[in-house]
Amino acid sequence: MLSRMAKKLPKPLLGVPAPERIEQSIHVIRGQRVMIDSDLARLYGVSTSRLNEQVARNLERFPDDFSFLLT
Repeated sequence: MLSRMAKKLPKPLLGVPAPERIEQSIHVIRGQRVMIDSDLARLYGVSTSRLNEQVARNLERFPDDFSFLLT
Protein backbone atom coordinates (compact mmCIF):
# COMPACT_ATOMS: atom_id res chain seq x y z
CA MET A 1 0.00 0.00 0.00
CA LEU A 2 1.33 3.41 -0.95
CA SER A 3 1.76 5.94 1.79
CA ARG A 4 -0.03 9.27 1.63
CA MET A 5 3.22 11.02 0.78
CA ALA A 6 3.86 8.78 -2.23
CA LYS A 7 0.43 9.55 -3.67
CA LYS A 8 0.96 13.31 -3.67
CA LEU A 9 2.10 14.74 -6.95
CA PRO A 10 4.27 17.86 -6.98
CA LYS A 11 2.34 21.04 -7.71
CA PRO A 12 3.61 23.17 -10.58
CA LEU A 13 5.23 26.41 -9.47
CA LEU A 14 3.00 29.40 -10.06
CA GLY A 15 4.34 31.79 -12.65
CA VAL A 16 6.78 29.30 -14.14
CA PRO A 17 5.95 28.36 -17.73
CA ALA A 18 6.00 24.73 -18.84
CA PRO A 19 9.29 23.62 -20.45
CA GLU A 20 7.48 22.83 -23.71
CA ARG A 21 6.23 26.41 -23.99
CA ILE A 22 9.73 27.73 -23.34
CA GLU A 23 11.26 25.46 -25.98
CA GLN A 24 8.71 26.62 -28.56
CA SER A 25 9.67 30.24 -27.87
CA ILE A 26 13.40 29.82 -28.51
CA HIS A 27 14.55 31.00 -31.94
CA VAL A 28 17.95 30.88 -33.62
CA ILE A 29 18.91 34.31 -34.95
CA ARG A 30 22.37 34.94 -36.39
CA GLY A 31 23.50 31.66 -34.83
CA GLN A 32 22.34 32.61 -31.33
CA ARG A 33 19.51 31.03 -29.39
CA VAL A 34 17.20 33.86 -28.38
CA MET A 35 13.74 34.57 -27.06
CA ILE A 36 11.81 37.51 -28.51
CA ASP A 37 10.52 39.91 -25.86
CA SER A 38 6.90 39.43 -26.96
CA ASP A 39 7.23 35.63 -26.59
CA LEU A 40 8.81 35.98 -23.15
CA ALA A 41 6.10 38.43 -22.07
CA ARG A 42 3.39 36.03 -23.28
CA LEU A 43 4.94 33.17 -21.30
CA TYR A 44 4.68 35.20 -18.11
CA GLY A 45 1.30 36.74 -18.90
CA VAL A 46 2.39 40.37 -19.03
CA SER A 47 2.50 42.95 -21.80
CA THR A 48 5.68 43.37 -23.82
CA SER A 49 5.99 46.97 -22.72
CA ARG A 50 5.70 45.95 -19.06
CA LEU A 51 8.40 43.29 -19.47
CA ASN A 52 10.76 45.77 -21.15
CA GLU A 53 9.99 48.38 -18.51
CA GLN A 54 10.91 46.00 -15.70
CA VAL A 55 14.13 44.92 -17.42
CA ALA A 56 15.11 48.58 -17.85
CA ARG A 57 14.35 49.31 -14.18
CA ASN A 58 16.32 46.30 -12.94
CA LEU A 59 19.36 46.18 -15.24
CA GLU A 60 21.66 45.17 -12.39
CA ARG A 61 19.77 41.88 -12.05
CA PHE A 62 20.50 40.79 -15.63
CA PRO A 63 23.76 39.82 -17.33
CA ASP A 64 25.13 42.26 -19.92
CA ASP A 65 24.13 39.99 -22.79
CA PHE A 66 20.58 39.39 -21.51
CA SER A 67 19.00 41.69 -24.05
CA PHE A 68 20.04 43.33 -27.28
CA LEU A 69 18.40 45.20 -30.13
CA LEU A 70 18.28 43.65 -33.58
CA THR A 71 18.72 46.02 -36.50
